Amino acid sequence: MGIRNRTTISDFLLLGFSEHPEQQSLLFGLFLSMYLVTVMGNLLIILAISTDTHLHTPMYFFLANLSFIETCFTCTVVPKVLVDIQTQRYTISYTGCFVQMYFFMALTLLDDFLLAVMAYDRYVAICLPLHYTMIMHPQRCLLLVAASWLCAHLLALSLTFLMSQFFFCASHSIPHFFCDVPPLLKLVCSDTRIYQVTMLTEAVLSGMIPLTCVLVSYAHIIHTIVKLPSSGGKHKVFSTCGSHLSVLTLFYGTLFLVYFRPSSSYSADTGMVVSVIYTMVTPMLNPFIYSLRNRDMKGALWRLLDWGKCAAL
Repeated sequence: MGIRNRTTISDFLLLGFSEHPEQQSLLFGLFLSMYLVTVMGNLLIILAISTDTHLHTPMYFFLANLSFIETCFTCTVVPKVLVDIQTQRYTISYTGCFVQMYFFMALTLLDDFLLAVMAYDRYVAICLPLHYTMIMHPQRCLLLVAASWLCAHLLALSLTFLMSQFFFCASHSIPHFFCDVPPLLKLVCSDTRIYQVTMLTEAVLSGMIPLTCVLVSYAHIIHTIVKLPSSGGKHKVFSTCGSHLSVLTLFYGTLFLVYFRPSSSYSADTGMVVSVIYTMVTPMLNPFIYSLRNRDMKGALWRLLDWGKCAAL
């Protein structure tokens, strides 16, 4: 097998949707619609939270950060896919591929950490309501978000740096629509055992620890809900946590399907379908999940839209 040094590779070929030319127009329209809905929906949530003083609480501060991350996450992948479909050019530069992979991993990890922080926030609010303002004060909220950003970028940087040291085979065709770790590992000709051990270690640290935090938080929340005397109180707590649980299920469900299995069992077709779900569908659904299931958010969005109508007159 011919092997080329990584420095001689000028670009990669993203096969992705190029193998289905008859579906290009349909895919372009579908992805563009999902992209616009995602960006507009998340930006509306950020605007509603920032302009409504009733929503200046830790829970909505974290939600605004999550919406910002989801917007950046979608912009990391979808615009490139749309340009590729429109121009019929499916190449990405060597540097561009690793930059995309870095931001994709960093924003995915950020999502993971922030969802865990939001679960902890709900635990304190429901299980320790008398101490909520003392525990979740503004400085601690900022610290939790800043720590999430720092850890996510450091972990993504280490994995990207290690990947950039590999030798790639003569074929530089990636059977995917963006630069992701599993399909890139398939092109590596050198020994990837160190990388896979590093990746597994980081997956445990960045995946299992936040997931454990989420599970423990909701175990305490459910225990507290069961002890509530009134059905009205139970319904209110469930409606508050229901949207967060829905997002958690979507996020971790798709993540486990792609990343928490050996690279040898990776399937390009399955990987692409699941990747479409977590890069386009999930970020698009999040604004609807949080706004439709939350009375305060719905009220803030209606007030924002009414203000927009008055300003336009």
